Amino acid sequence: MLNIIRSALACLLLLWLPALQAADSGWLQSPTNDHAKVRLRADTSHSGETRLLLGIELQKGWKTYWRSPGEGGIAPTIAWQGNPPPATWYWPTPQRFDVAGISTQGYHDRVELPMVMKGVVPRQLAGTLTLSTCSNVCILTDYPFSLDLDASSDAQFTHDFAQAMGQVPIADGLVESIKAGYQNGELQISAERAAGWQQPELFFDTLEDADLGKPKVSSDGTRMFARVPVSDGWGDSAPDLRGKTLTLVIGDGGVAQQVTLPIEGPLASPVAASFSLWQAVLMALAGGLILNLMPCVLPVLGIKLGSILQVEQRDRHSIRLQFLASSFGIVASFMALALLMTLLRLSNQALGWGIQFQNPWFIGFMVLVTLLFSANLFGLFHLQLSSSLNTKLATHNGRGLSGHFWQGAFATLLATPCSAPFLGTAVAFALAAPLPVLWGMFVALGIGMSLPWLLIAAWPALALRLPRPGRWMNSLRLVMGLLMLASSLWLLSLMANHIGGVSTLVVGVLALLALLLAVGWQHGVRLAAKLAAATLVLVGVVLLAGSLTAGLWRQPLHDNVAWQPLSEEAITQALAQNKRVFVDVTADWCVTCKANKFNVLLRDDVQKALSAEDVVALRGDWSRPSAEISAFLQQRGSVAVPFNQIYGPGSRDGVVLSPLLTRDAVLQTLSAAKGNSQ
Repeated sequence: MLNIIRSALACLLLLWLPALQAADSGWLQSPTNDHAKVRLRADTSHSGETRLLLGIELQKGWKTYWRSPGEGGIAPTIAWQGNPPPATWYWPTPQRFDVAGISTQGYHDRVELPMVMKGVVPRQLAGTLTLSTCSNVCILTDYPFSLDLDASSDAQFTHDFAQAMGQVPIADGLVESIKAGYQNGELQISAERAAGWQQPELFFDTLEDADLGKPKVSSDGTRMFARVPVSDGWGDSAPDLRGKTLTLVIGDGGVAQQVTLPIEGPLASPVAASFSLWQAVLMALAGGLILNLMPCVLPVLGIKLGSILQVEQRDRHSIRLQFLASSFGIVASFMALALLMTLLRLSNQALGWGIQFQNPWFIGFMVLVTLLFSANLFGLFHLQLSSSLNTKLATHNGRGLSGHFWQGAFATLLATPCSAPFLGTAVAFALAAPLPVLWGMFVALGIGMSLPWLLIAAWPALALRLPRPGRWMNSLRLVMGLLMLASSLWLLSLMANHIGGVSTLVVGVLALLALLLAVGWQHGVRLAAKLAAATLVLVGVVLLAGSLTAGLWRQPLHDNVAWQPLSEEAITQALAQNKRVFVDVTADWCVTCKANKFNVLLRDDVQKALSAEDVVALRGDWSRPSAEISAFLQQRGSVAVPFNQIYGPGSRDGVVLSPLLTRDAVLQTLSAAKGNSQ
């Protein structure tokens, strides 16, 4: 009896094994690709649907792709034979692979891809799987297969299918809120998670006519913020993504959620989110106030006070009105800057403090304005001019208030190449905020810069205590004219980036000759000769003083640091080699950048520290428009230069330095960035 039972079980087993095998393709390999093997299994035990599992095993160092491969690659596809119902693919959370600056999304080692077919499925299910696998090279392989769906599956399939579905992102439950925004070639993602963030990851479905690069993700407590570079895939400007729909997978701590959401306008950056509005307004007031101490603006305030000295009849009322007019000119100019930033945002262009100095036409306009100011101070404007602009610039000795208004506006224009403490943070907050807040912040910046002018307007007695005019005023006017002429020549030097050094030199020489001829025509050859001699003496004294005191300053004659081009890849590579990184983003038109260079970066001890073997010095030049540098600054919540940041084993997130560098701050932060590494 026992033998009969054993024989019956054996017969059943023999009948069952072929049926089970027929529902399983087994591991398939291709003679053209020995780095991968695939397996398809099917199950029809659920009424009304057929479940399938595509298993992929890859050798070490090889990968395949997610449904949206990223900047390269091809997702797995199946060409079905016959006319089966469409298969719904379920994609487990992928990983990101970055090779040679290309970011892709996919899988390595082993992955199971679940699929479901609804409705009537042919009992013989056949097709061809096309799989792209990549390592140093990529191989596209076809795997023909056939499944007999009359066979039943075992409990192992049910277990494997449930396990694979457990790797598929959930529909909700990870994040409390998530938003997407876009501006200037950058996609922005902001998400809130009550449990806090550990190592957030983002994976994006393909958008039409747009390539999405590797996201730069930062998190602070419950908030995550990501910046994603966008291109059109052909090296041209990125398309405007506002109004489009984005599907993404966001994951953290082994849990992932799939989200579909609209892409809006720019989102508030982490810098903006970390401050309340009243704190940002205080920063704007402080930043605007400190601008008056910058070398760009201080001479204009001196010229303003000088204009008071030139008036014989001084009274409190007139002084108050003059300084109020100048203050209004400052605030109005900041409102004009707010309008410019609004237009740039609406047209999806780069935003930043001082970016107008990247435009050669604006620089040329400023050269002309400063030359006219110099000519006015040299006494060349005695007749009423037909040009309304020249009339406004020449009203220092007039009775109207328009000249004082334009003095304030001119001071604002000269302030934009300068950066000051609190200014960059306030501007970054403003540019990331809604448009009404942006305008309010720029008005606060204007009020902050106007505070010294408003102080004199409130207490005109401060100006009334200045000495009475006399012959000494002629010498003062000459000195002020030379200072303004120096500003004009400096502005002219910025044109070298656009028209070349030789052309810039020719224009400068012609401008000086024209100014000397005008002085000679108006005041005689003797005064023109004196002015030329004074200019030569001033230049000679500056050069002589510099050469005699160079040893006291201990500044090298040349920058001996081996600066390398700035890039995110260079920072990542240096950190991977356990090195420190010093980032310097500068511009020729940035006066504060020049001050940092000569006062700090060219000092012997700082040069020695930056030339150490474990220090990589990276420099970005923002003198001309650069989408890469704009994106680099925006990713760090900055919109102004100078920008300096130090990375290292002890400071992997990077430490941002003050716009006004000091020797101690640079050396101490560099030392701290070394951490415990030897």
